Amino acid sequence: MKVYRFLTGPDDSSFCHRVTDALNKGWELHGSPTHTFNAAENRLYCGQAVVKTVHGKDYDPSMKLGEQ
Repeated sequence: MKVYRFLTGPDDSSFCHRVTDALNKGWELHGSPTHTFNAAENRLYCGQAVVKTVHGKDYDPSMKLGEQ
C-alpha cells in the first residue's frame, strides 16, 4: 500500500522538525515544498507532501496515516 500525507505548518523550525521526523520514520519527500502567505496573520506557511510504502496492509479510510 502506498500512503500519502501533506504536512503543513508555519514557516519555522517546528515545521522542519515535523518533516524531519517523518523522514526518519520512513516517509519520503514527494514533490517540492509549497509556501503561502497569510496576510491576516502576517505569517508564511509551508507544505510538504510525503509518501511511504507500507507492506502487508490494505488501505482503509479510517486508518491514521501518520501512524503507518
